[in-house]
Formats: sequence, C-alpha cells, structure tokens
Amino acid sequence: MMILPSKEFRQTERRNPASKNLDRMSSLEMIRLMNREDKKIAAAVAREVPAIARGVNEIVRCLRSGGRLIYVGAGSSGRLAILDAAECPPTFGVSRKTVQALIAGGRRAITDAVEGAEDSVRNAERDLQRARLSRKDAVVGVAASATTPYVLGAMRYAKKLGATTIGVAANRVGPLKKLAKIFIGPEVGPEVLTGSTRLKAGTAQKMVLNMLSTASMVQMGHAYENLMIDAVMTNKKLEGRAVRILEAASGKSVSAAEHALRASRHNMRLGLIMLKRGVSAAEAKKLLLSAKGNLRLALGETGKTRRNG
Repeated sequence: MMILPSKEFRQTERRNPASKNLDRMSSLEMIRLMNREDKKIAAAVAREVPAIARGVNEIVRCLRSGGRLIYVGAGSSGRLAILDAAECPPTFGVSRKTVQALIAGGRRAITDAVEGAEDSVRNAERDLQRARLSRKDAVVGVAASATTPYVLGAMRYAKKLGATTIGVAANRVGPLKKLAKIFIGPEVGPEVLTGSTRLKAGTAQKMVLNMLSTASMVQMGHAYENLMIDAVMTNKKLEGRAVRILEAASGKSVSAAEHALRASRHNMRLGLIMLKRGVSAAEAKKLLLSAKGNLRLALGETGKTRRNG
C-alpha cells in the first residue's frame, strides 16, 4: 500500500499568511499580492537549473538512441504537459510520437475534471503499456504535490522497465523524488488561493517544461542559431515567418529568401543551404544527406562545438 506524506508537509497545501484576508481585499490589493508572490517563481526555478540541465542531457540521450519524451500528469499538471507536448511538432518539426503526454482520465480530462482519475496507479501502468513504453524512453512525471498516485504509478512502472525517470514538482517532500533519477523541485511556497496549484506551482512547472523541451530540441539540431529552422508552415503567417527566418539566417534579401523557400518546397533547411552556399535545391539536398541531417555540417560551419552540462 502506498503511504503518502501528510498534507502538513506539502508546501502546495499550506495556507499563505499574506493572503489570509483574500476575500476582503480590493481588486488592486489582490492583484498586487499575486504579483508579489509570482516574483518568487523565477528564483525558485533558478535554484533548480543544474537539475534541469541534467534532465535535458538525459532526454537528449534517450532521443538520440531512438527513444521518446513522454510526459505524465494529472489535473492542471497534466494539462500543462499536454500543452508542451502539443507545441513540439509545429515548433520543431518532430513527429507527434517523439514528444507525448499522458493525462489521468484520458482525453476527457483535458477540459473536464475526471473524478478519481489521478488516484489510479493501475491506469498509469495501462496508459504506458498502451504507449509501448521502452527502456529507451524518458518519462517526465509532473505533479505539483509530488504525491499524485497516477504519476507515481507511471514513474514506478517506467523505472521497472529501465526507462529514464525525471520528476517535476513544486514540493520537495514526497515519493516522486525517490522514484526519479533526476528530480526538479522548484518550491514556490503556499499559493495565494490555498491549494490552487494552477497558480505559482503551475507557472513554475510550465517554466521547467519549456526549458526541458526547448533545450532538448535545440540540442537535437532543431534550431539554427536561435531560429526555428524546422518550424511547420501551416498558414500564411507562418510562411511569412519562414521567409524572415531565412532572411535573418542567411543575410540575403527577402526576394532571395522567398525564392529559396519556393525552390526547396518550403524546406527551410534546404533553403538556408541554397542561400548560404549558392547551390540548387537538388545540390542542397545532397549536402544535407551527406551530413546525415546535420545542418551546421552541411553549411560547412563546424568550427563551433556545442557543450553539454
């Protein structure tokens, strides 16, 4: 039987003395208080930077070995995980299978509260089995309290299979820390509205997930400088952004960037090689293939090395 720590030890469940009279405050007083409390979030995340960097390195190792990044969460934490996973394909051009998110209660839980879903350890195991979890994958358990049974069940199952486990919480006391190979716990303190972890805790989790996915995807080569070179173009606005990316990355004119984008059939990687090396789309494709997809190598820009850690 799983024994969870008393709520007394959960920062996320404690009352915030500064907001004890919240229901008597004016709108201005309330917003000023929330703003003061929110200033604590970045500092809490900053204390976890070394652990976040280790998490990125583990995720990259898994992705390079053919594994996936799989988020697991419940309630608000699960919805944040789904948001981050959903943004990776359009931002970095990766398959929807590469970054996934499982939420307690399934698809219905994205918009509605599914009673008791977060308490089911068995459902977590079942969901990971359906996702065909393997030891190559990295599983990131997201739980503000560090005690959510669904997340703990997923982490325990992942650990048993030999998958990499990373825990993200806003409470440093709880079973999640023991189940995670790497634990990231930005403690932001009690919420303005007691127990409402969609506030500071949720914001801290979102910041951590932003870092984990973005840094991992950049390490995997899905950016050129600080530009989204693999972004998916699904509308006119994004096509315009692609032209601006090629213009900025190559130093060429807008018309040259537009021509390269058309000639490369909207492949920004090929378009950039065309612009910087003065070759045709066919030649650019050969260069990229010979470089095994490494854009810097295809461009002949191998002088600078990336450091992990």
